[in-house]
Amino acid sequence: MAPTGSPNAALSTSAAKLGFAFPALASPVPALEFAGGNGETIGLKNFRGKVVLLNLWATWCGPCRKEMPTLDRLQARLGGTEFEVVALSMDQAGLDVVRDFYREVGLKRLRIYIDPSAQPMFTLNLIGLPTTLLIDREGRELARLAGTKEWDSVEMVQLFRQIIERTRNK
Repeated sequence: MAPTGSPNAALSTSAAKLGFAFPALASPVPALEFAGGNGETIGLKNFRGKVVLLNLWATWCGPCRKEMPTLDRLQARLGGTEFEVVALSMDQAGLDVVRDFYREVGLKRLRIYIDPSAQPMFTLNLIGLPTTLLIDREGRELARLAGTKEWDSVEMVQLFRQIIERTRNK
């Protein structure tokens, strides 16, 4: 269970019902670097100040493919100065495969991020794809979820709005 008084404690019950697992303490996420859609180097540090939903996925992963449109709709709904969906592809085939998938599925709001080395899977101790981490404005992991979800469901959007609100100005 999360420590009393933390955003984790306040939201852990509703988030746990949605499938999230919470660490005992929110710990810093390792400094990941990856490529953006134009080949530029980006790091998680670029998103400091925002609540981040970091989703690790690949085009060859059937469940990942299924949930990507819901992540796109979530980004359309909540993305901005306080919240960002970072869909990080682990595709070893490279950027063109990811671009083609975005076009094929009609993803418009998600930016393209990729690390063909798949190193983030090891760095974050992931067992499989998709896996999603909820990261606070300071770069700490609040929760993680292995498997697919309907990310733009009413319950998920409500949870993310609560987290955005509770982490504001702290």
